[in-house]
Amino acid sequence: MEDTMGLLRIRVQRGINLTVRDTFSSDPYVVITMGQQKLKTRVVKKNCNPEWNDELTLAIKEPNVPINLTVYDKDTFTVDDQMGNAEIDIKPYIAALKMGKGLKNLSNGCALKKIQPGRTNCLADESSVLWNNGKITQDMHLKLRNVECGEVLIQLEWIEVPGCKGLESEGMD
Repeated sequence: MEDTMGLLRIRVQRGINLTVRDTFSSDPYVVITMGQQKLKTRVVKKNCNPEWNDELTLAIKEPNVPINLTVYDKDTFTVDDQMGNAEIDIKPYIAALKMGKGLKNLSNGCALKKIQPGRTNCLADESSVLWNNGKITQDMHLKLRNVECGEVLIQLEWIEVPGCKGLESEGMD
């Protein structure tokens, strides 16, 4: 664990207007990959606006390694169809975490940082890093790439783990 900075909990909340890959609908699930780590949500049957509310946890060793989110349509007899993908950029979130370390007296919902959608990220809407109940979270509204339509809502939350090297290590700026 000493080579791990901490854990990143990714709440995969829901999909919006996902593309149809079966006859009238899709059976979507999300796969999150980072380096050798691969995690997936449960499948939601026949729904292009699925509610997963699944929590996936990655061990973060190096914050510059890309985190990829891919949506698939579960098929019974053939290979699952890809329904788009997005990259999750955690660098602004990590920077806000470092900044917010000494902040204890903020009111709930206070925004520490706002990230605008742009060509260098997959955000569909402004994303805010928020202080809530002593935790720093970031809600992201991701626009899927390589597909006709579709968005996925996720939330990031950092988990400090005893025995990990923490955020102060390495140059992440």
